Amino acid sequence: MIKVIVAEDMNIVRGALVALLRLEADIEIVAEVASGDEILPSAKATGAEVAIIDIDLPGKDGLTAAGELHEQLPGCRTLILTSLGRPGTLRRALAAKVSGFLLKDAPPERLANAVRGVASGRRMIDGDLALAAWDAADCPLTGREIDVLRLTAEGYETVEVAARLYLSAGTVRNYLTTVVAKLNARNRVDAIRIAKESGWL
Repeated sequence: MIKVIVAEDMNIVRGALVALLRLEADIEIVAEVASGDEILPSAKATGAEVAIIDIDLPGKDGLTAAGELHEQLPGCRTLILTSLGRPGTLRRALAAKVSGFLLKDAPPERLANAVRGVASGRRMIDGDLALAAWDAADCPLTGREIDVLRLTAEGYETVEVAARLYLSAGTVRNYLTTVVAKLNARNRVDAIRIAKESGWL
């Protein structure tokens, strides 16, 4: 039996995923969680072999949680689910060392096959999305610029971003000016839109 955790914050979607997987004779659901913060503790407590993770979770986002699992519990493989098949998002997922990446509108049988695939040590990634990621432009932003832009996108003021990242407010403003220029954006709001649509945030 493959021990699986399902991490999805929408109750109906989580229930549907669990119900689908319980139809499979070789898959056992050992935990269901609704936030990214619960994934690592649940995986450790249950001995899960695969964690199915929605990319957009409250608390820790899905990719952050997947990265933690890879570092602290490498025996638990990660399968990311997303409704947005953006090449930049796939690249971020691969950088976080996820084992699989599947769109939520994939046929139900593909989910079970992906679980089996990642459990056996294979990478399971949607073929069309992989080709798109291959052709997509690299993110022009540095890691620190992305951190600043992400916190700004979450609604934090410049002073709050500075405090969270241990920077001065002036440095944060400089980063945001650089980001706007690099993305050929009109302003910060436009830069956030471009970065989100490209899958960089």
